[in-house]
Amino acid sequence: MIFELHGFGPALAAGTLMTIQLALSALAVGLVLGLLGVLAKTSPYKPLQWLGGSYSTIVRGVPELLWVLLIYFGTVGLMRSLADLLGVESLELSAFAAGTIALGLCFGAYATEVFRGAILAIPKGHREAGMALGMSKGRILWKLILPQMWRIALPGLGNLFMILMKDTALVSVIGLEEIMRRSQIAVTASKEPFTFYMVAAFIYLGLTILAMIGLHFLEKRASRGFVRSAS
Repeated sequence: MIFELHGFGPALAAGTLMTIQLALSALAVGLVLGLLGVLAKTSPYKPLQWLGGSYSTIVRGVPELLWVLLIYFGTVGLMRSLADLLGVESLELSAFAAGTIALGLCFGAYATEVFRGAILAIPKGHREAGMALGMSKGRILWKLILPQMWRIALPGLGNLFMILMKDTALVSVIGLEEIMRRSQIAVTASKEPFTFYMVAAFIYLGLTILAMIGLHFLEKRASRGFVRSAS
């Protein structure tokens, strides 16, 4: 099947690049938030446990689209106050930055639970063995817990990333020119919605397949030592 793109091919390619940049940026933010969230939830201190639990519960309980809108429009007054304080004419949060924060916030909340499940799957004897060897808590976490956590959490994180890539379409509502926004512009100009929405579907499908291939290699690499020891 060959689609006539009416000269919108470069625009769709630019939208694809923007989608990839947004997904990777949100992934980086989300992984940091997820690690902080799971460290808080598994902390022996009750306030940190409450903070980590509240973060994952509240963020997962609100649709991603609402987070995009709340962060983008909710920062308008804050940025104006900051501009007045700094004595500049205007400050505003870009659509890309708002999308990165919103999607990263949501990814981090789900990643917190994935990481938590991975940590709980690690036998307690590993931690006790580290303590018997005189290792500090920080060293046990860095050398024993986190490497195993990553291996166990990778499949779940991979699924979350594929969902994240499709959720980037939500940022089109605040004007970011990613795949969906570019497709909507092309539909308006060409009056051919099926053509351009189908092309957008193929692009998302292609990105998902590439992500699955990358995840397969990451899982294979992370499981090398585990496979050898199991055999």
